[in-house]
Amino acid sequence: MTTVRPIRVLYMEDDGGAARLFQRKLERLGYTVDIASNGGEGLEMFAANTYDLLAVDQRMPVYDGLEVIRVLAERKELPPTIMITGAGDERVAVEAMKLGAGDYIVKDIDGGYLELLPTVIDQLLQRQRLVEERQQALEALEARNRDLQARNEELDAFSHMVAHDLKNPLSLVIGYAQFLRKRYTQALDQEAVECLEQIEQSGVKMTSIIDELLLLAKIRSAEVQTVPLDMSDIVAMAELRLSHMIQEYQAQITWPEEWPVALGQEAWVEEVWVNYLSNALKYGGRPPCIELGATVREDGMVCFWVRDNGPGLTPEQQARLFTPFTRLNQVRVEGHGLGLSIVRRIVEKLGGEVAVKSAVGQGSTFSFTLPLATAKERQGN
Repeated sequence: MTTVRPIRVLYMEDDGGAARLFQRKLERLGYTVDIASNGGEGLEMFAANTYDLLAVDQRMPVYDGLEVIRVLAERKELPPTIMITGAGDERVAVEAMKLGAGDYIVKDIDGGYLELLPTVIDQLLQRQRLVEERQQALEALEARNRDLQARNEELDAFSHMVAHDLKNPLSLVIGYAQFLRKRYTQALDQEAVECLEQIEQSGVKMTSIIDELLLLAKIRSAEVQTVPLDMSDIVAMAELRLSHMIQEYQAQITWPEEWPVALGQEAWVEEVWVNYLSNALKYGGRPPCIELGATVREDGMVCFWVRDNGPGLTPEQQARLFTPFTRLNQVRVEGHGLGLSIVRRIVEKLGGEVAVKSAVGQGSTFSFTLPLATAKERQGN
């Protein structure tokens, strides 16, 4: 059975009668009370023993109550403390609170303040427990954050190692498949050629997945240094990367002649456009009709958007869109579910937000926001 130690109180008071009343009052309630007749004796007793609570009278010889509190506060040894003052000493009580005292009581002539003591002590100790619990919770949270940071760093290092080890043999697989398909096309039947094409396509897809996983890890740990963006060049580069898909689907893509200048990282924002455009190509109408645009908002952000003519999305599908490894149950092309989660991580790292508006049968509009560049930032670029 655990024995609960009584709360130990040190009371510094030069009035022997008041001190004994204080002592008897608290000891009847289960406290242990030691008495010091002045501030000097009290500091010696405090140094020699362990106390849960300190009560000090303001008017004492050697050291008064405020001086005792100041000494212990400077030593960073001040426990939960109650300042007991006389009438008219409220200014002193306020000064004591500034130094770290937890509460104060005004001593009256008839000793009525003693009736308030148990409640004041209980409230002060309860506040102290809450402070200690909060501090323990913060320390535990900091320890957990340090552990998570260490694990993330280990995961990033592992990701790069695995990526390197996987991409080399994948490159060989892709290369040999291309070599066999091109060199022995006449000697192989159609089924064998198709198998080699499938091997090649699967290898390319696996390489893309590895690159996206690495990008996810890089975004988490990278330092953000934003610059004004030439969005026309970025969108043009994204279209160039997707030119084979645009030709395959006979897509029509329109975008404005001029774009608002936003802040971001060029390579990352290009990746956002590539993901949004590739989704519009895969899941848009046939042929895809895709419109790109931007709107400057009053809150100092620019909303960039991609609107398609696809079948639209249900609310349930929209809710899952930006979650890693979630795949929409749509026909034609199935992605591996990393693209939109990468978009979300990039945009949030750059200080923006992602969104989608869609209705079944009415197409979808995917958007992301970035901070608008100021005139000074545009000139600096």
